[in-house]
Amino acid sequence: MLPSPLGASAAAQRVAVLDWAIAETLFALGKPPVALVAASDWNRFVVEPRLPAGTADIGIQQEVNFELLAALRPDIILTSPFSQDQEPALARIAPVRRFTVFEPTPSPLERPRRLTRELGAMIGAERQAEALITYSDAQFAACRARLARLRLPPVLLVGFLDARHVRAYGGVGLYQNVLETLGLQNAWTKPTNAWGFATTGIEGLATDKDVRLITFQPVPPDALPTLAQSPLWRELPFVKAGHMSTLPPVLMFGALPAALRFARLLTTELERVAE
Repeated sequence: MLPSPLGASAAAQRVAVLDWAIAETLFALGKPPVALVAASDWNRFVVEPRLPAGTADIGIQQEVNFELLAALRPDIILTSPFSQDQEPALARIAPVRRFTVFEPTPSPLERPRRLTRELGAMIGAERQAEALITYSDAQFAACRARLARLRLPPVLLVGFLDARHVRAYGGVGLYQNVLETLGLQNAWTKPTNAWGFATTGIEGLATDKDVRLITFQPVPPDALPTLAQSPLWRELPFVKAGHMSTLPPVLMFGALPAALRFARLLTTELERVAE
């Protein structure tokens, strides 16, 4: 890890962020950014914490509003590999620091914990970073203990793209990391891409096992009404059994705060349907 370009004044930095996983971790450490990509979508897809009023929206990762960003005069710009092609232009505005927010690791959630420590070191919040990790681990353990008392089928995690296609989550993704941390079995055992999901047609969800389908808001408004008319959909075992749940949004490419949100939401829902 390189030291912060501003050294001891790190806590006073005006930080611009080009990755939501970095941003949500900074919020959790008590250091909200002054500027953020796709800020107008934050409250819809990340949900918590709510984005403070006045947070500047500097465009999307692939098309940053450089003029606005320069006018905001950030002290440092934090990026991830998703936006590394823009770093030369960003560096003309302020020092740039890139963080790895996603990579396969031997143990679940190792990368989000590392990101928390790296950001904590950068802003002089090492104690807060360790406290966040300790708190999160305790919450994961509590959720795992609550779920261990239940008899649960494997869960099938999907995000609807439209009425015919879904993303099925597994592999090395954040959702799978949380399932493993909570001691849950993923019903999706087919290959996924490098980001931990596979795009499949509805027929790809066919299984003869007792599973619970878990999907996430926002669901395309016509998806479920259209599927309700599909003979193929209606014959899927989890549909016939009514074993379907919809969770509020959870940031798929998130860090420790998103993992904690998913663990809480999933545990509460599985307890509810097990009653």
